[in-house]
Amino acid sequence: MIVVTGGAGFIGSNLVKGLNDRGLKDILVVDDLSQGDKFKNLLALDIRDYIDKDDFLTALCAGKYDNEAIEAVFHDGACSDTMEYNGKYMMDTNYVYSKELLHFCQRRRIPFIYASSASVYGGGENGFREEPECEWALNVYAFSKLQFDRYVRRVLPDATAQIVGLRYFNVYGPQENHKGKMASVAYHFFHQLKKDGVVRLFKGIEGYGDGEQRRDFVYVKDVVDVNLFFYDNPDKSGIFNCGTGRANTFNAVANAAIKAIGDGKIEYIDFPEMLKGKYQNFTEADPAQLQAAGYNRPFTEPEEAVADYYRYLATGGYLKR
Repeated sequence: MIVVTGGAGFIGSNLVKGLNDRGLKDILVVDDLSQGDKFKNLLALDIRDYIDKDDFLTALCAGKYDNEAIEAVFHDGACSDTMEYNGKYMMDTNYVYSKELLHFCQRRRIPFIYASSASVYGGGENGFREEPECEWALNVYAFSKLQFDRYVRRVLPDATAQIVGLRYFNVYGPQENHKGKMASVAYHFFHQLKKDGVVRLFKGIEGYGDGEQRRDFVYVKDVVDVNLFFYDNPDKSGIFNCGTGRANTFNAVANAAIKAIGDGKIEYIDFPEMLKGKYQNFTEADPAQLQAAGYNRPFTEPEEAVADYYRYLATGGYLKR
């Protein structure tokens, strides 16, 4: 059996689909369906069972899974809302929960591949390398991810099984409908263009021109491929950037969206006061460690990825069987 936490979420459900495409269906999805429409992310998937995240942790700590044959755990479950300011909730969900699962996997010698975040780099003033001197959280979400990475670093020297942390950069693609305001810009651009033919970007700030803020946008299908690479190579452990290594402007993604739709224009709006000092104007993964681990496959260019993604959005935005 393979366990995927956050398996009804954006990246987790795409990962389950990637496993299904390999013929793997003995999968336990762990998630929280309090937001009921997330069930739609499970419709195209073949899984063994579903369990609520709290019930799973209770059962795990009670020893229910001590004798279960578990091949690997993909831990993508988290609170990913960067605007959530309840630090206790964030740390319980993203840090304490992750530690319990990590130690279970270490006791059982089960590979553990988990979702970290490029948000740990803060403004990126010191670069985007997987090194402490580059890391500085700007919000409690980023801190929860950074603190778990720091904990993993202490465990790694004595690890009994694979531990891989993947620092996701700006991921976009099918199955993110439920994310609302936290969905990718590619998602929002599609709906803006369909509504009134206009993509709205932030005006320039802190030395950046209008729409010229740059992010490392990575297609979710590439993220799945990176996860499966480490699944195929259980001898490789560490914390790795999961991004293309090439920053693209919001203007470039907007133009790719307009091309995919066939019509539209860009409009620039004032930068929100509430985001000043808490916004990453630039992100670009340093791919050196990922490449050193043996992953050298090309990432999908934004124009191709946006066009592919919009084919899903044109029919609702979900994966199909």
